Amino acid sequence: MEIDKERFRRMFPHLAEELESGREKITISSIRSDIEAGEKAASRRFEGYNPDVIDFIRRCETEKQAEEIIEYLRRRGEISGEYAEKLLEQLREKGVRSFGPKKEDDYYLKQAGY
Repeated sequence: MEIDKERFRRMFPHLAEELESGREKITISSIRSDIEAGEKAASRRFEGYNPDVIDFIRRCETEKQAEEIIEYLRRRGEISGEYAEKLLEQLREKGVRSFGPKKEDDYYLKQAGY
């Protein structure tokens, strides 16, 4: 089906704007002929993921370790003092596992299917 640009703009004004602006570009850096290898490369579930304080706490084995993580991130300004206090309160009242099960070594690799 062929459609001229002006008709496309009238029918899909937002899509036309997006396509013409060039802001939303995706670079294709390689082509894979092996489906399994391609699927594995495409399933980078945590690519660009930045762990938060809860992710770090879930790696702790003891409450003391979790307290050190919370205080460290508070000192660095990565979490607010108010949020740190809430985390410490939960830690004291409910324990380190209240933040979720322990994340073992290679957690992210296993979750991504490697």
